[in-house]
Amino acid sequence: MSNDTANSGECSPVLTRIEKPNSGVGNSGDMKEMNLDESQESHVEEGGQDNNQYNSNTTNSNTETSLTRRERIKEFLITNSLLIGIVGSIGLAAAYPPLGAVYLAPQITATYIAVMYIFLLSGISLKSSELVNALKNYKFNLAVQTFNFMFVSVASWGLSRFLLSVGATSQNLADGLTITSCLPMTINMVIVLTKSSGGDEASAVFNAAAGNLMGVFLTPALVLMYLGESEGIDIGTVFLKLAVRVLLPIFVGQIIQYKIPVIKDYVAARKWYFKKSTEFALIFIVYTVFCKTFYDDNNGSNSGDATVGATVGEVFVMVAVIGVWILVLMVADWGVFMVLYKDCPELRVFALFGGTHKTVAMGIPLITALYEGDSRLALYTLPLLVWHPAQLVIGSAFAPRLNKWVEEERRRLDDGEGVDDVDEKEGNIL
Repeated sequence: MSNDTANSGECSPVLTRIEKPNSGVGNSGDMKEMNLDESQESHVEEGGQDNNQYNSNTTNSNTETSLTRRERIKEFLITNSLLIGIVGSIGLAAAYPPLGAVYLAPQITATYIAVMYIFLLSGISLKSSELVNALKNYKFNLAVQTFNFMFVSVASWGLSRFLLSVGATSQNLADGLTITSCLPMTINMVIVLTKSSGGDEASAVFNAAAGNLMGVFLTPALVLMYLGESEGIDIGTVFLKLAVRVLLPIFVGQIIQYKIPVIKDYVAARKWYFKKSTEFALIFIVYTVFCKTFYDDNNGSNSGDATVGATVGEVFVMVAVIGVWILVLMVADWGVFMVLYKDCPELRVFALFGGTHKTVAMGIPLITALYEGDSRLALYTLPLLVWHPAQLVIGSAFAPRLNKWVEEERRRLDDGEGVDDVDEKEGNIL
């Protein structure tokens, strides 16, 4: 983006920082290390001290070192709680699928309650002016949606044709990859990862909702363009579900923000804890998705379809390819938005997720509606089921580093450094 654009206010951060309680790791750890050094110097200078005093100093030093190590482990677990939770939820889902697939009523708890909770908190924390600012930044919004729908789908279609030409995958899996690439971005995951990474939450909320609404029309059109097949879908039902799950909780959250200050202040005073609760809600959604997958597989629900037109080797190739492909797309996304929005760190972080993520919550219903009753449906959805956890794991791994980078970039920009003064490593996040 040009300097004029950068200074025009388009990328002024509208995200309210979410801070976590000070664990004391940084300062206390430094002080402990300083005390250890001073203790050692004192011991050298006072060589006449007896052995008991030496043993006492050694014991205290070991205790302080052990405490510091425990604090560091605790800090690591807190910082990477989303990634750890995702991996753990997949393991739990595999261990006993019926719990999340049946007994926890995922069609209510995950599909509605967890999703609506995430958007309710977004509505409480976001000011209307922030959403208006996100809407006004139409050039950025258009760039994100174009990258997600057009660039990713064109590039993925080309990749799928290449894999077919070299015999690395089956026709059905290749078509499934193309269908997945035509889907809109995730709703819950993009918002949670954007918040965890210090990105622009208002842009995430607006583009996630807008992208899924557009996906109702664009996804079937893109699938028809690439594969030449299409079926009718119930657009009214899709719109109704989006309105209930997304728009309604945001609206209620806005009412709470402006009309019920007690609740608004309570949430604001505990931002970090509520941020972790949204991460837990996302982990729960992922858990139920995998429980359903494992449950159907164990009960033979997919036995008739899963092996149609693909070998086990081809499935493993597709799994590996998607993991690498997401990284390639993220690098491309980062490069594009580094050029277009160089001095807008919050926007670039959101664009990294919004430009490359694909939704399971909307994707599975859309694919099912397009190919209902088709024996190839399982293979068409398989690439999406691989893409979904892969983007979660990769995004969660990048989140702490991105959050630190955003803070550094914001300090640099607030200090008035020009574009020409940017450190050479500024763009090297991926």
